[in-house]
Amino acid sequence: MLTDSARAWLDEALTEAAARTPAWELRFASAGRHCGQEHADSVRTLLLQEAHAGPDTLTRLYRQGAAPERRAVLLALPSLVTGPEAVPLVEDALRTHDTTLVSAALGPYAATHLTPHSWRHAVLKCLFTGVPVDTVAGLSRRARGDRELARMLTDHAAERTAAGRPVPADLHRALALTAPTEEP
Repeated sequence: MLTDSARAWLDEALTEAAARTPAWELRFASAGRHCGQEHADSVRTLLLQEAHAGPDTLTRLYRQGAAPERRAVLLALPSLVTGPEAVPLVEDALRTHDTTLVSAALGPYAATHLTPHSWRHAVLKCLFTGVPVDTVAGLSRRARGDRELARMLTDHAAERTAAGRPVPADLHRALALTAPTEEP
């Protein structure tokens, strides 16, 4: 729950975002200071939605932002971008070692727009970085019957075993999802 002063700040910020004044982007960046870190993602998403931020604005905010602003852009993608224009932002986040960005990048937007090749590598990235595969939106749907993902997961498990390292439990869970469903 926002404090009264945070609520007043948010109301002003939303008005500025709706009017698309230059100040709304500054408020986007400072949302955590004014509304608290626990509300920052939600507040930033509201600002992006109120401003009807398109791919160019989202890209600029992502590129200029620190990790919290980048995460908010990634979380807002499904509600703001219907086509593949923002895939480069998701791919950029997946190249980082910041698990908060990796997790945010694998939401519904990625489930819809990542190519099978990129999506498979994103699942492996989760295993490498310790991001729970439960954060991968559409995992069950996209993994079902995916023989290439099954091969990649099996190879990864074999490499870890050969190196004397444990195989993450999430790997077995993801591998089980690759089995084709039985036809009635």
